[in-house]
Amino acid sequence: MLVILSGCHLFQDDDSFEPLVVQVPAGFQIEKVAEGLQLPTSVTWDDAGNMYVVEAGGGLEPEKLAPMRIMQVKNGKATQVVDLAGKGINPAIVGIVWHEEAFYITHRGEDLTGAVSRVTKSGQVETILQGIIDSQAEHQINDIRMGPDGRMYVAVGMAGNAAVMDMSVGPWIMQSPNVRATPCQDIVLKGRNYKTADFRTEDPTDSVLTGAYVPFGTPTEPGQVIKGVTLCGGSILSFDTRNPMGTVETHAWGFRNLIGLAWDKRTGAMYAAENGYDIRGARPVKDYMDASLRIEQGKWYGVPDFSAERKPLDWELFEVPDNLQPMVFVNGEPVGKELDFVIDHQASGLTPPNPSVVLGKHEFNSSPSMMDVAPASWGDMAGHVFIAEWGDLAPPTNPLRGQDPAGFQVVMVDPATGHLKPFVHNLLPGPASAQGGQGKGLDRPFDVQFGPDDAMYIVDYGVVEIDMSQAPPYEYKPGTGAIWKVSKK
Repeated sequence: MLVILSGCHLFQDDDSFEPLVVQVPAGFQIEKVAEGLQLPTSVTWDDAGNMYVVEAGGGLEPEKLAPMRIMQVKNGKATQVVDLAGKGINPAIVGIVWHEEAFYITHRGEDLTGAVSRVTKSGQVETILQGIIDSQAEHQINDIRMGPDGRMYVAVGMAGNAAVMDMSVGPWIMQSPNVRATPCQDIVLKGRNYKTADFRTEDPTDSVLTGAYVPFGTPTEPGQVIKGVTLCGGSILSFDTRNPMGTVETHAWGFRNLIGLAWDKRTGAMYAAENGYDIRGARPVKDYMDASLRIEQGKWYGVPDFSAERKPLDWELFEVPDNLQPMVFVNGEPVGKELDFVIDHQASGLTPPNPSVVLGKHEFNSSPSMMDVAPASWGDMAGHVFIAEWGDLAPPTNPLRGQDPAGFQVVMVDPATGHLKPFVHNLLPGPASAQGGQGKGLDRPFDVQFGPDDAMYIVDYGVVEIDMSQAPPYEYKPGTGAIWKVSKK
């Protein structure tokens, strides 16, 4: 059933009336083009203009499976094209792009490391890149796009909240004990170690020291060198699709959980969207914003030692209450509970990032995700960057947040001014399902792409609820995903 929202009412093709939940600016209309999807994440179009959506195959826990499929969306229905189960692909599938007669998807491999696979419409799957260790934790390899230079680009998340493995990623550590954050070049550590409970034992009094960029339970020393790796986390990697593993390069790094990538076709400017720090784990950070970023090749963007606005984390501004911060040890001696840096920047040859790299300042915990740049047909909005804000996961990711939701909308950023404002949003803050309107508005918008028809398409992941009785405390609701289309009247 076609659903079109316009003005202040929701109209259906049977002439019935329902209250509006989702809103768009004057002069635009929004319609639902598919619903009932199983945790959808991203859309793409083939050379003939056919639209496809990929279903993630589960949430944060691979054993809680939902279908892993590529679906064609046509005439309001989503039809399976490829079933990806049993083909060496583990959840979650995040990014998809069509290139030279095949789909390219990002996912976890059988060993849970980050991977890219080439998938034909006939169902043939070839894993062309694999081995990103960071993806064995909660943040994985995300968006995948063809760049204007003909190389494929992927956005890679960093393991852990702030480069230290801890109890907040316990389920992933139990599956992959060697999981850790990995740098893209050699770095020198300051030897800061965080004392936390050792969740791997049955004795609740057991504790352990863990440093940055090492597996859980591994202490570090001042001056210790961590070798950089090619398939590094917290990065943008690029490669030639004809020889992926032989051509992988770091385009930029020093990000936390980098989700979306986009280019302005007119100017060549590159942008990215990043989920900022949480107030959780061994190295919690009380940041005050999330960010979308201007990307410059070769730069280090400062994570895990700089904020979303690229300010140094040794400022008191970013400290959490002592009851949320473990004791820090250096050379076996306690040094207090201050946040401080984990990397010796000068010894590592790292230049602190300039705050001018920030494109848009998003509300803290709003989770900027995938993004795209408006085409010329959008007039005064051409060149503006549209970003899906997936929404917060408080209280697990931020016990200080309170009840006010963040995100759950699509925002627009003017690159010339950095001005950010909502573009598609629900009548009230928060997901539609919390307003008695599931299916009538946005729940978890994850992808925003402009299609061949220049309309905006929004992939809504669906309903995610918080259940503090389970670990991780996130309850995903398959079958609640949708795709929306925004166009001019």
